[in-house]
Amino acid sequence: MPSGWRRVTSPPPALGCWFWHSAEFEAEGYKEAINLFAEHSPYEILTTSLRVPLRELADPEVRDQISAAARYAREKGIALAMDLDVRLARRAFHARYPDELQRMLCLREVDLNAQGEAILKVESQDLSDHYTFNTTHYIPLAGELLRVYSYEKGNDGILPETVTEVPPDRYQVLESTPERVSLRFQAQQSEKFRKACAVVAFTHLTPDVFAPHLDAFQRELIETYRDSGIVGVCKDEWGFPPCFDGAPKKDDYWYSPFLAEAYKEHTGGGDFIRDALLMTFGEKGREANRRRAINHFTRLCHERNGAIETHFHEVTKEVFGATALVATHPTWYPFPDRREFKKNGLDWWIARRDFAQTDETTPFCVRTSLSKKWNSPVWYNMYYSSDVEDYETQIWSSALAGGRVNVHPLYPVGFDMPRHGAYSALLKADLVTAQERIHLLDLISGSPLDCPVAVVFGHSAAMNWAGPVYDDVGMALADALWSAGYPADLIPSSEIENGSLKVSEEGLVRYGPQRYQAVILYHSEFESPSTAKFFQSASAGKTALYRVGDWTMDFDAQPFDGNAALPEGMVALSDGSQGVEQVIADLAARGAPRQFEATGKLTGFGPSSVAPPTRGTARLLDGTVILVSGANEVSGDSIRCATMVNGHRVEVEAAGVVGIRLSKSGELEALAAGGLKRFRVGSTELKPERPLDLAVWRNSTGRMEGVVLGEDSDIPPNLKSISLDWRRLKRTQGL
Repeated sequence: MPSGWRRVTSPPPALGCWFWHSAEFEAEGYKEAINLFAEHSPYEILTTSLRVPLRELADPEVRDQISAAARYAREKGIALAMDLDVRLARRAFHARYPDELQRMLCLREVDLNAQGEAILKVESQDLSDHYTFNTTHYIPLAGELLRVYSYEKGNDGILPETVTEVPPDRYQVLESTPERVSLRFQAQQSEKFRKACAVVAFTHLTPDVFAPHLDAFQRELIETYRDSGIVGVCKDEWGFPPCFDGAPKKDDYWYSPFLAEAYKEHTGGGDFIRDALLMTFGEKGREANRRRAINHFTRLCHERNGAIETHFHEVTKEVFGATALVATHPTWYPFPDRREFKKNGLDWWIARRDFAQTDETTPFCVRTSLSKKWNSPVWYNMYYSSDVEDYETQIWSSALAGGRVNVHPLYPVGFDMPRHGAYSALLKADLVTAQERIHLLDLISGSPLDCPVAVVFGHSAAMNWAGPVYDDVGMALADALWSAGYPADLIPSSEIENGSLKVSEEGLVRYGPQRYQAVILYHSEFESPSTAKFFQSASAGKTALYRVGDWTMDFDAQPFDGNAALPEGMVALSDGSQGVEQVIADLAARGAPRQFEATGKLTGFGPSSVAPPTRGTARLLDGTVILVSGANEVSGDSIRCATMVNGHRVEVEAAGVVGIRLSKSGELEALAAGGLKRFRVGSTELKPERPLDLAVWRNSTGRMEGVVLGEDSDIPPNLKSISLDWRRLKRTQGL
């Protein structure tokens, strides 16, 4: 292999981003970036995506250029995982299935005057996201009036007995274009002073999430690249087109006839357009109906988007083999909040990836949770900033919490620059050294961060804007636990219903490989009886159980005494600091050791959350203790300390990062260290003549083997005393 970090066994790969602009489509235009990455980056796999005007994945010349780049990259020791999302072939889908495009349902009210007349204009939206920066937006292609309603309103919403569907002879459509639909109402005298609502659908240039041929088109697109030489496929921020304000009025809904049919089946006969009127404005005496409709709609979107993600994963494995990488993040707006109502139904936990993946400022409690869901040894966060120093902080902070950074080029430079200055700024020598040292941990452990507590939030409750706890997933509670030194996983209650949260044989609530000392059920309104059944089962075990908030309604918004259905011994907590303090005290009493305190903060997208510092000690699920120190020097600060690992005293001098795992008797099982000067446990002492970046571990046969970074490094005799199976890795020469 050429320069750069390359696989020794089969640890998680070092990932970097590569975004294609017009320059990559010049003759051999891909070589400049690949040469740069091969010579100066630690990346093994590049998560690659198009940002090119007027080019789509379905174009033969695009496939040919991607194939040529993949072959050249392999010659240089790097692999490509290509973004093969259908949104990068929207024109091809439109040409094939013109009646299966996504529509936006817009509900707009107007007051009728004394003559029962009014004019109403409904404007479309020109939507865009990262898939459309240099390509065509999700532009509206057509506008259509679907229905008109008339009704009276009181203080408690629409008076349902007054709702009538206005016949076409009572209004005149003045304009029906992709930009707007306008109409003039001419109601009867008896309808004066009422309100009228136009229900308009705008068709946008993107496949309908509920399109009958979407899965088949996605499969065909992936099949097209079967022999292209890529080693994996990416799907990034899947879902409906974006809504950056969370649709505060809730008067816009993604829609299609296929969604309406699925909604009818999901609800047992519901009319989606009529229920959209109810969901938007509410109706006196029908509050339960409104809440039920919202629950069914949001769950339907959650399940459908999750099914698309699952299909994508399965097809990728069928086409490219079991070892193919399904990459990049299902998270969109990097906070589990109201914006997800119109995006993907908060499907992050059912969108399958081979390694847990998030992006930007996604809270750490979500990152660690996803690593448990997918049994992922590490999580990756695709990160970008306009400041190189932010990357330095993120790399070390993430390492402390069991994560790695999938480095995205400087933003907005990374999208605006066709060449590679944005990449070069992130390949400076000390930053590359930091990443290589952190990746040594991947050779000695396959376990994520040990989080002793889970916050399980009511999925439907958090998504229901007509309910009592809308837009609250318990982030304040999770943050408080992280700040106190007890990392917590954030998990939606839908993971109970789909069977992912379990009770282990030893009587502990389990999520993937994680066993919890404590679980907090956070606002369980609208839960199904299966949630109560799960906690009744868990109450016979060893996990301490808590709840926050009362449970008074089931999923269909019917009265339900959920508090009584939950275990009698499940502790009711106050929704505030006092409740957190009780959980922390109970964890301490159980002997759950504190780890680092999350003193940092993630900001930049509105909501903020806590983050680990760049210096601290953490514990992985397999017992590996990691020490991280990167607060001052980018390549890693000096570590000189004595600490306890599995009950045994360890002395270490190193730089940046150390990972240690010992047997119960104190025998060395694994060690990774940057700039190791000295290590001692019991009678075992390693003291190289000069600082070394190294990793050593006991393999499946029980023998110790190890690697040293730096091909010019001789293996000191002192290291040979613990293993004769040493290999040298060529160090990457950063810029």
